[in-house]
Amino acid sequence: MNSSILAERIVPFQCYADRMRNTEGPLSGRRRQAARNDVEILDAAREVLLADPTAPVAAVAARAKVGISALYRRYPSKEDLTRELARDGLARYSAELERALADDRDPWTVYAECLARILDGGSQALAQRLAGTFTPTPDLTELAQRAGALATAVHQRAQRDGALRADVSPEDVVLLLETLSAITLPGTDAGDGLRRRYLALLLQALRAPGSEPLPGRPAGPGELAARWRRDTPSRG
Repeated sequence: MNSSILAERIVPFQCYADRMRNTEGPLSGRRRQAARNDVEILDAAREVLLADPTAPVAAVAARAKVGISALYRRYPSKEDLTRELARDGLARYSAELERALADDRDPWTVYAECLARILDGGSQALAQRLAGTFTPTPDLTELAQRAGALATAVHQRAQRDGALRADVSPEDVVLLLETLSAITLPGTDAGDGLRRRYLALLLQALRAPGSEPLPGRPAGPGELAARWRRDTPSRG
């Protein structure tokens, strides 16, 4: 599979949530505080932009409880901020895919738990809201190609092992997870319980061999990639 196709396959996952940063270590004084601020800013940005991608950076600073000047020192523009969210998300997403590929338990259990971690991370909802709001850089493209190869490997292994039905594509699963991620409700769990319930229903449908043939054709990488082609000015 060539690199352009791999890059297209990963774009919906570019904002896989949660962080891999570790602020512990040989940092002290201003450097330690800066590292903490960075984590708080990105965590806040994820929450704010998930709810409203048009929100200004001032809203992110307020949620992170840092001064606007501290935010701008680290991220001179909103595009820089959203790009860093994508970079961090790709690293986290790749780690989860590698975890699945290294897991030698029952193939269906491995695949189902991988999807559950992706859904819990909120990557699909955030990716959908940030699509087209920043210009990818070469290093992001490289990270996307690597993650794309991992994502394809997880999907194909599940099909090869007879766990995942053969008539679904990786892009089908992306769109289905996006649908589940869009479920938000007021309350203490913000819809987590229902998202897990509907994921269980989805997994029953995805499990091989499938009760009936599916109509139409599966989604393809080009269709998903089109959403990430930037054709509007940066917002915020």
